[in-house]
Amino acid sequence: MSSIPEGLKYSADHEWLQSADADGVVRVGITDFAQDALGDVVYVDLPEVGSEVSAGAAVGEVESTKSVSDVISPVSGTVAAVNDDLDGEPGLVNTAPYEGGWLFEVTLSDESELDSLMDAEGYASHVS
Repeated sequence: MSSIPEGLKYSADHEWLQSADADGVVRVGITDFAQDALGDVVYVDLPEVGSEVSAGAAVGEVESTKSVSDVISPVSGTVAAVNDDLDGEPGLVNTAPYEGGWLFEVTLSDESELDSLMDAEGYASHVS
């Protein structure tokens, strides 16, 4: 069974989202379920800092030994940061999907979009 931490929000596209901080910035990554399905991640293509992203739109790619998958932004806003550690160590997505393997951070343009995401229990039902 995949790890599905409480306290995060989840999209149907297997992205997780850490709730907004005081500045409305959320952290996004792919779930343990998704990294397990992908296999060994060898390359991650992330959006540019400062670029606008839209909920449901592809913003990057995760390339594994098996396939290439789009990274879908679960929310709309402006990219505030990307995880530069993944340039040299893309395998962090596999070994620590909820910690060191996060992908990017977004300054939300519409906080109500968070309401459409699942909690841990909802995501567990989605993947089972």
